[in-house]
Amino acid sequence: MDISRRSFNRIVTALGLAPALESMADKPRPEPEFFMLPPKGWMPNNQRLPVLLYREAIAPQGGDPAAGYEALFKRNGWPPQWRNGVYDFHHYHSTAHEVLGFVAGEAQIMLGGEGGRLVTVRGGDIAVLPTGTGHCRISASADFLVVGAYPPKQQWDICREAPSAEAVMRMTSLPYPNMDPVSGWHGPLPRLWR
Repeated sequence: MDISRRSFNRIVTALGLAPALESMADKPRPEPEFFMLPPKGWMPNNQRLPVLLYREAIAPQGGDPAAGYEALFKRNGWPPQWRNGVYDFHHYHSTAHEVLGFVAGEAQIMLGGEGGRLVTVRGGDIAVLPTGTGHCRISASADFLVVGAYPPKQQWDICREAPSAEAVMRMTSLPYPNMDPVSGWHGPLPRLWR
């Protein structure tokens, strides 16, 4: 029996299977904006690896939209570790690369330290920050929510001053993740971070 795509979609929707099939579909993910951040004041940033900024990478779904980000990051080898916001003071991580999934709301985030690059992020956006990248929340809406995740065996620290020689060595030798947290094995991160 031949069935048209339209008829198939109606049947799948009527059976309540559309969301499951939609989540299983191999949807193309957007290409990220990417840029380098040079050292700025006491902020080391990362001179080898660019920041990746995905716009409208994921559409919030269901009663717990943060769970969608957590599932995406986990599936792509970046275990989620927290839900919250972004600190309102300049800091960086010397022990981990970080992905920030912006679940809801809107915020102004300063990347690169004081006087760095101001970006506006909204629900659906995702930022990948290489170790050493300065970040700070400048302002945010009341509903601003973020999911944070890191590559396996990387635990974040909070650094608020110039890195020691030991921290510089740690950041320089920190392994690169194998997968892009948004697009997996074939995503842009492995290509852009080599």
